[in-house]
Amino acid sequence: MLILLWTPLLGVVRIFDREPRRLRTGRWFRRLGRALAVVNPWRIHISGRENLDSGQVYVVVSNHQSLADIPVISHLKLDTKWLAKASLFRLPFVGWMLRMAGDVPVERSDRRKRAQASLQCARYLRQRCSVVFFPEGTRSPDTQVQPFNEGPFRLAIREGVPILPLVVDGSATALPRHSWIFGKTQDIYLRILEAVSVDGWDIKQVAALRDAVRQKIVDELDRLRGVNQSS
Repeated sequence: MLILLWTPLLGVVRIFDREPRRLRTGRWFRRLGRALAVVNPWRIHISGRENLDSGQVYVVVSNHQSLADIPVISHLKLDTKWLAKASLFRLPFVGWMLRMAGDVPVERSDRRKRAQASLQCARYLRQRCSVVFFPEGTRSPDTQVQPFNEGPFRLAIREGVPILPLVVDGSATALPRHSWIFGKTQDIYLRILEAVSVDGWDIKQVAALRDAVRQKIVDELDRLRGVNQSS
């Protein structure tokens, strides 16, 4: 119901949003994510807010457990665009809103279209708008962090933009894979890690940067799970 009601609302916002980055439209679209989190049986715990500078532009990277990650990450106080698989943009209502908000579709199987999506993300960064990536490329089948793609890290080095790592845990059963049925009452954790500067990193070191950031996310995920289990 929220999605059905929000689509015409976002359409009205988009009509009056003349700013090239469509920031107002994007903000209203992220509000939908927060509204979805409120009406579902999720208890969201956010930590590390001190690591977030709302005036800074970031390449935001997060592990990916389910579609529930999206409304959870929408709680970030940042103007963002999201890189998402093109098939989502073809969905009614949700896809229409993705396009209205100016998010970036990518066909991962098409090299040329991947390059076009990367160029669009670079334009947003230069226009002082952060971009959100799931560098695993798809949702994890077992909640463990899968290998990361190099794309976001190459982009961060080329544009000289710091990387903001996020850790999400507990969302896999909140909205299970291949299902739109919300799970039972669930604690979901979002941890904002300290930003990683790309100063001094060369494009030839992109794999090392990718692995270093991924390891930070893996270590923090392990720490989160250890703390939560002990409590």
